[in-house]
Amino acid sequence: MYLILIRRLREALAAHIREKYGIDIAVVLEKPPKLELGEAASPVCFELAKRLKKAPRTIAQEIAASLPKIDGIARVEIAGGGYLNAYFDRAAFWKEATGRHMAARESGANVPRRVIVEHTSINPNKAAHIGHLRNAVLGDTMVRLLRDTGHDVAVQNYIDNTGVQVADVVIAFQLMERKSLADVRKLAAEPHFDYLCWDLYAKATQFFEEDKTRATKIRGETLKAIEEGKGETAEIAAVIAEAIVTYHLRTMARLDIYYELLARESEILHLHFWDAAFEKLKASGAIQLATTGKNAGCWIMPWGMDAKEAKNPAERAGDASLEDSASPTEEQAKIIVRSNGTVTYVGKDIAYHLWKFGLLGRDFGYREFFRYPNGHECWISAEDGEADHPHFGGVEAIYNVIDSRQSDPQNTVVEAIRLLGYPDKASHYTHFSYEMVALTPSCAMELGYEVSEEDRAKPYIEVSGRKGFGVKADDLLDALVAAAKKEVDSRHPELSDAERLQISEQIAIGALRYFMLKFTKQSVIAFDFKEALAFEGETGPYAQYAVVRASNIFRKAGVEPELTLRAEIDYSRCFADASGTEIWELWLLAGKTSAVIEQCIATSEPAYAAKHAFQLAQQFNNFYHRHHILNETDEERKKFLLATAAVVRRELIALLAVMGIQCPPVM
Repeated sequence: MYLILIRRLREALAAHIREKYGIDIAVVLEKPPKLELGEAASPVCFELAKRLKKAPRTIAQEIAASLPKIDGIARVEIAGGGYLNAYFDRAAFWKEATGRHMAARESGANVPRRVIVEHTSINPNKAAHIGHLRNAVLGDTMVRLLRDTGHDVAVQNYIDNTGVQVADVVIAFQLMERKSLADVRKLAAEPHFDYLCWDLYAKATQFFEEDKTRATKIRGETLKAIEEGKGETAEIAAVIAEAIVTYHLRTMARLDIYYELLARESEILHLHFWDAAFEKLKASGAIQLATTGKNAGCWIMPWGMDAKEAKNPAERAGDASLEDSASPTEEQAKIIVRSNGTVTYVGKDIAYHLWKFGLLGRDFGYREFFRYPNGHECWISAEDGEADHPHFGGVEAIYNVIDSRQSDPQNTVVEAIRLLGYPDKASHYTHFSYEMVALTPSCAMELGYEVSEEDRAKPYIEVSGRKGFGVKADDLLDALVAAAKKEVDSRHPELSDAERLQISEQIAIGALRYFMLKFTKQSVIAFDFKEALAFEGETGPYAQYAVVRASNIFRKAGVEPELTLRAEIDYSRCFADASGTEIWELWLLAGKTSAVIEQCIATSEPAYAAKHAFQLAQQFNNFYHRHHILNETDEERKKFLLATAAVVRRELIALLAVMGIQCPPVM
């Protein structure tokens, strides 16, 4: 409701200024420092003063006197030297809020798009770890936010099944463990194969560091075999990758995270996606062949060059700007194809994203790979797939959840799409970057790691999959569930073990997801058990407990929350009493949910949702302690207080849902 009124006010002011003064101007709305000054304030008269050569306050008086009535706005007043302060109609706000979900979207603000959100994208060579959980939680939350605003979202998970990480595990099995294809197939069918590969990957890394020359040769041979998809080495790689991906899907499903498509690098290679992209890039002049300098023989993309400046390869081959090895073009060039003819990672990524936008002219084959217990289907790319399959690709917008270290390659992909002549597509390509997850020293020790005295003094300890130091995602989830269950068991012995386990899982998942979301995505996270699971402070359990507390009010009152919203109440009188302003602030905060969701999408920053959930829970808890709802003797006021609790409960549940957090019945 808050977002609806803000839009309505902004549009009405802009239209009135256009009609009255013949000026088109962007109307800025701010939050006044005190509620007594209204719910929204605009400094637009200060900007108009420059154009009209009048005092801002004079213009504000003219606008306030002639502004037509705005539905939902009680009045507009002049403040200070020329501010226009708007006061919401609280009665209208109440009717709107109790009549429908406050977070409902208004059409027109955001045109629904078909969107791909790619997230998780773990190398299929070992178990998922805590850092992967941040990626998956951020990506899944973005999916939920976009779907909440009406977008058609396809969730994809890129699988690099031909990369060096998979090659290292293959080498570990073949050379270090002396395992055949049959042996690996048998091991892959046994429990915790992903944990076995975790240990082997660390061992292989150590092995290669001891003999780097040999490592380079062996890796090169193994990678070549895997990329070609021929022989026992390639088959072992395929067995490992598919088994590990299955483990990843099960791990993420514990967090209620699901995927529609697993797009594999092997098909990008074998179906010649790059060949098609290469021809397009050359024909458009987006890339050029360097004939001299340190990049001689490479196909490069000059960085930052305007598309109009890009010439075709024949012209660029003799361009003097490429002859000077110290030229700006040389220094800023991005190598797309190496001088030996092999394509770089970013080149393959360009091809993949042209497919996502429906610009490549080629498609994958598809086969169903995994069916979740809830019936959700997950498909995988294939060379020859099933005839009947969902449609993938051809979207209008892309969100790629990849850590901040990939900012440069991601920018290169966007630049390539722009240089190919698709600036609109490039503008709808979002690199959703984030920083790493580490452990607090106490968390590392709780998980059984030996922590040196030096590391104990640090604010956090970095994890490393290559070194085998890190928290496996399933181990972390198990530890969180166990810690939550210990608390639930002591509080609710009357419940069955199955009920207590389900509640513990909801609390643990809520704690983890909230912890991953409450920090801005460019912050390094130092994960800590006690902080995440705390029932007080800015945590998932604190927000969940506010919902449980609200639900208990209605359980004890013997009434359904939604029924209280239909009661006839003199809300004007209720808001007018001594506590009316405090309760109005709670209604106003609850009404901002949709605005916060749109802010999360506009900035690609889910931390705003987490912050809003905490503030709403905190303000509701203050309300709960100040007003003894069930003991209220004034029946009309009791209805008013119950309706307030019902609205906040509804908004908190909806807000936590877009964060992937469920609300347990008890805590």
